[in-house]
Amino acid sequence: MAKSSANFGDNLRLACSTRQSISELCRAVGINRQQFNRYINAGALPSAHNRLRIAAAFGLDPDDFDQPKSVFRRKLGAQRRPATDEGPLDDAYPGDLGALRPYLGFYQTWHVSLSWPGRIVCSCAHMREKDGKVLVTSLERIEEPGSGITQRSRYVGLAAFRRQRIFLTELTRGASPTFGQTILMPFEIHQRQYLRGLTMGVSWRNDNLPYATRTIWRYRGLDTHRRALISNCGIYAPNSAALPSVVTAFLTEARPIAVR
Repeated sequence: MAKSSANFGDNLRLACSTRQSISELCRAVGINRQQFNRYINAGALPSAHNRLRIAAAFGLDPDDFDQPKSVFRRKLGAQRRPATDEGPLDDAYPGDLGALRPYLGFYQTWHVSLSWPGRIVCSCAHMREKDGKVLVTSLERIEEPGSGITQRSRYVGLAAFRRQRIFLTELTRGASPTFGQTILMPFEIHQRQYLRGLTMGVSWRNDNLPYATRTIWRYRGLDTHRRALISNCGIYAPNSAALPSVVTAFLTEARPIAVR
C-alpha cells in the first residue's frame, strides 16, 4: 500500500531537477513515464516497491522523501558529492543550477590575448549539464600565415552561478596544462545575446606571463552549426569587418594587463 506523504511530490521534483533527463531516469528505475509524471504532478504516491526503486536511484532511503524540503535538499546534496571529495570547493559548482541552466549552449567568444598583441582572438565554447554539474569546453584554432604558427588549444572545466555572475574555471589539455578563469555578467532582461566579462590566463608566447583582459561571449543557442563556430575561430585586427561592432567596442576600451 502506498505511504502517505505531503512532501513526496515536491521532493521528487527537486531530485529530478538534478538529472538531465526524466525519461532516462524512468528507464533506469523501470517505471513508466506516464506513471512517473503522476508521482510528480498529480499527487499520486508510488507503491512501497516503486518508492524504494526511486530512492535507490538517488542514493537515498525511501523515508527521506517524507522530510521537509530543506532537510531533503541537504540529504540530496550530500549524496551527489563523492564521499572522498572533502575539499573546500565541494559546494562551489554549479552553485545555483536553476539560474545557470538558461545559459547552457554554444557561444562564439572573443578576447584580446597577450600572445597576439594588438589582435582579437575569436574562440568558441559550449556549456552543458552532466550529473548535476555544468561542464564547459572551449576551443581555440589559430593560424598565422606570416609566421607559420598554428595553435590548437582545448580547455575543459566547470561553470558555477553565484551572486548574479557566471564563474568558469578551465584547464588546457596537453603535456603542459595551464588554468584559465573567466567571470561573466549574465544577460540583462532587455539584452539576451551577449555576455561580457573578464578572462585570466597565461601567455604561451610571452614568457608565460599571466594576464587579464576583457572577454565577450555571443550566445548561439542550445544547438548550432558547429563547423561555422569553429571556422570563425582565429585572430582578427580590431578594425576587421568580420567582428560585430559590439565586440570591437567592448574589447578596444581596454588592453590586456600582464602581471609580472
